[in-house]
Amino acid sequence: MLNDEFLSLLVCPMGKAPLRQDGDVLICTRCGTRFAIKDDIPDMLIEDAELPAGCASLADLECVKSGEVKLE
Repeated sequence: MLNDEFLSLLVCPMGKAPLRQDGDVLICTRCGTRFAIKDDIPDMLIEDAELPAGCASLADLECVKSGEVKLE
């Protein structure tokens, strides 16, 4: 379990929304993207993230569809 101070510093790499911890994953509070925590180290690489249900690609994320995040 990550300590609260460290968790408060982490944000989603896509839309910069806060993250919440659920067991061994961090979940974006806006788009639902899930980032694994391995050996107490969050894997914040979007390439390794698990997209939420209904999202087949990064273009389907709420933060991208709203125009807040631009894919390059």
